[in-house]
Amino acid sequence: MSEINSNKILPDGEEPPKIEFPCDYPIKIIGDADPDFVELVVGIVCRHTADFDPATVSSRDSSKGKFRSVAVNIIATGESQLEKLYADLKATGRVKMVI
Repeated sequence: MSEINSNKILPDGEEPPKIEFPCDYPIKIIGDADPDFVELVVGIVCRHTADFDPATVSSRDSSKGKFRSVAVNIIATGESQLEKLYADLKATGRVKMVI
């Protein structure tokens, strides 16, 4: 038997999506505390999110100053957008973790 979710009929065994797009999507990106790390992250996020406002970015260094976390909030439009964004962040070789 099919399940109805958000006016959509899902095939047997298929789970409803965990995220409904578009939505607010907070992301924290962690990397080395290099002077240009925030600018690197902002540039990548801007390429994948048309209405992103760089003024909303916040960053924080770890207690020993070795790492920097950059917090951004985007309007996610779909899984494809997020996958491409994560891939570009990873491809820098400078991003240690994306939460």
